[in-house]
Parts: sequence; C-alpha cells; structure tokens
Amino acid sequence: MRASTIKYETLAGAPRAGSRLATSLTLAAMSLGYGVVQLDVTIVNTALDAMGKTLGGGVAELQWVVSAYTIAFAAFILTAGALGDRIGAKRIFMAGFAIFTAASLACALSPDAAVLIAARLVQGLAAAILVPNSLALLNHAYADDRERGRAVAVWAAGASLALTAGPFVGGALITLVSWRAIFLVNLPIGLAGLWLSWRYASETTRARSREIDLPGQIAAIGALGALAGAIIEGGSLGWSDPAVIAAFVASAALAVLFVWRESRTAQPMLPLSLFSHRLFTLTTIVGLLVNIAIYGLIFVLSLYFQRINGLSAWWTGLAFVPMMGAVLPVNLLAPRLAERIGSCPTIVIGACISALGCLGLLWIEAGTSYFAIFAQMIAISGGLGLLVPPLTSTLLGSVDKARSGIAAGVLNATRQTGSVLGVALFGSLVASDSAFMIGLHQSLIISAAVLLLAAAVIGLGSYAADDAKA
Repeated sequence: MRASTIKYETLAGAPRAGSRLATSLTLAAMSLGYGVVQLDVTIVNTALDAMGKTLGGGVAELQWVVSAYTIAFAAFILTAGALGDRIGAKRIFMAGFAIFTAASLACALSPDAAVLIAARLVQGLAAAILVPNSLALLNHAYADDRERGRAVAVWAAGASLALTAGPFVGGALITLVSWRAIFLVNLPIGLAGLWLSWRYASETTRARSREIDLPGQIAAIGALGALAGAIIEGGSLGWSDPAVIAAFVASAALAVLFVWRESRTAQPMLPLSLFSHRLFTLTTIVGLLVNIAIYGLIFVLSLYFQRINGLSAWWTGLAFVPMMGAVLPVNLLAPRLAERIGSCPTIVIGACISALGCLGLLWIEAGTSYFAIFAQMIAISGGLGLLVPPLTSTLLGSVDKARSGIAAGVLNATRQTGSVLGVALFGSLVASDSAFMIGLHQSLIISAAVLLLAAAVIGLGSYAADDAKA
C-alpha cells in the first residue's frame, strides 16, 4: 500500500490522514508556507525607501536588506530539502515556520541596518526550509499527476495572492504605523500554518541514510555570498576595485570547489546525476533566468516609483497591486493550458509575454504616467504567472518521488540564486541617482534578453529531446 493512502486518526474528531479534507487542509498549510515567503518579497520592496530614511544608508544597504534574505534562501535550500528527506518533511517544515515567525519579530525590532540584515538572513534560512518541504509534502499527498499539477497551481496561486497583497498591505501598514509593522503581519500567518501542518499533514517517509553535506554547504554559501557582494559593491566602489575583483575570484574558486565536492561525495547536497534528465536541467536553467529578470526588475521599479516619481509607500504599494494581481488568475489557468498544448510550450509563451512587457517599457522616463505603463506591467507579471506552475510540475515529474525534496530544493535554489543576481546586478546599474534612468533602461533590456533566452532554452531543448526520442 502506498504511504500516501494510509489512513489513520490524527486526533479525536480530526479528518483521517489521506482523506480528501485532510489533503485539502494540508494544501492550505503548504500554501501559507510558500505564501509567507513570497509576501516578504513584495512587502519589503514597498518599504525600502522608509527603511533607508529610518536606518540610513544608500542603495547598497537596501540591496543587502533584500539580498541577505535571498542569499540565505538560495544557499540553504538544498540542505533543507535533504533534511526533509532524512528527518521527515513535516517536522522540518514546522521548524521552518517557527524560525520564520521568530525572525520576523526580530526584523520588526531591529535597531539598525546591521541587525535588520542579520535577521533577514535568518528569515531566508527559514524560507529555504519552508519551500522545498512544502512541495515534498504536496508531492506526498497527491499521487495522481493531474491532481498534483492542480495542487501545485493552487500552491503557486496562494503565493501569488501574497505577492498581490504585499504591496497593498505593506503600503497601508507603513503609512498608518511604520515599516516595522510589515514584519509583524507574519506572526498570525506563522501560527496558523504551524497549527494546520501539525494537525492535518501526514509525514513523509524518512531516508535515514541521507547525510548532510556540510563542506558543500559552506562552499555554496561562500560562492553565492561573494558573487552577490561583488556585484552589489561593484556598483558603488567601481568594478576595478581590488575588493570587488577579489570577491569575484573567490566566488569562482568556491563555485569550482563546490562542483568538485559534489561530484566526489557519496551524499552530495546537489546530486549531479539529476542533471542527466534533460527536462530537469532545462527547468532549472529557466528558473534561474526568469528570476534574474523579474525580481531584479521589481527591485528597480520600487525605487523608480518612490525615488524618481516621488510616490509614497502607500501609492507605490497600490502601483504594484495590479501587476501582482495578474499572477493569481493566470496561475490557475496555466495547468489547464499545459494540459492542452504541453508544459514546455506554455512556459515558452509565458516567458515571451513577460519579455514583450519589458520591451514595452523601454520609453519610460521620470514622471511617466502610471497608466501609460500599466499594460506592460500586467504583461510582465502575467507571463510569470503562466510559466511557474508548469515549470514546477515538470521538474517534479522528471524525477522519482523519493527525490522530490532535493529536486524541489534544486529548482528553488536556482530561482533564488537568480533573484540574488537580479537584485545585485540591476541595483548596481541604478546605484547613482544621476544615472538612474539609464540604469533602468539597461535593466529592461537585460530582462527582455534573459527572458527570451529562457524561452529558447526550454523550447529548443524540449524539441531536441522529443526529436531524439522519435
């Protein structure tokens, strides 16, 4: 009998594990876990200007507030997936929720930028625990491929709802209270997610033989942190600065060391054998490229609305609501379109729509009317909403269910690495107020090119795979 269909009472009067109601409530808990992670992306972007005024510092410090979260997220996510495989995804998921909630409180109480950045690092660590293990628990709860695809779409839609609510809620809280309140909103979400997970989620099968690759983990953290630091500080110190060059060299050396370690250890945090599956490789590359383009652009547009066009946190939040709101309905449409035309063509269409939206913004200038860029912003986010569900479902379907935790970790690690690189790169382009608009135009061109490259990677790669089978 399959583990996911075993039925037993979790508590007196509670739905049986494996029942439809328990499965639905498990999906709700997993959606809260992913949602709170995504909420802190948009809600923090809305607060950037307010944080800068309160805590001091320029664009580089604000980049670190955003990047500290994503660096920890990307660097720890593979280990978090492995921990879920070894100890049980439910146990690790609940631990992640507890840590995230506590770190959110620490962010709210931060007295200066250094403490805030440190607390954001801990938040990122907790986010790394939440995301892959939420997917592993979904994969465990839904045995049928079609049901799993729709569950993933709902999971992604929950995150999209959080992305949509983030700017609006953030702007309101900053205006009515202060930027510190944006972190306190995570506390009730964390408590609700913990309770639902404890009561309704069923534990995954534990792989006791799964070991933690500590040397690989250290190399990954060092490589990503050094690369992000080099790009962020390069924008302010100059690309020829010895410290920046040293950081690039250290990042490259640590990346080589990481790959060398993973190819030789018996229990790697990143099993290179996963990349023998063509679809797995293609989806991870696309995840990296898409996040470089989208999340770097969101960071720059947040600064554009507030520092160039002079919008308040409230109006900046409202400006992002339609953009983020477009993701939700498209997330729900995506699996149905993928069933009709295929997952890879759906991903290609989504990436191309987002690229066209970026190109449509190239004429933007200081003082440009919001309504003149409304449609382009909807296109950028709508394309993202279209490609994420089939991207995630395709990756999970390309590996054995027993490796779903580590597979989900790889996808999210590459996506968050893309977010780190996007914010670092685009932030460095707009580090100077006098050259902000030039940097914004460069960011839009890079975003469009990267999204079109993502479409080519998945489109041509999947076509070649089908041709080889024939």
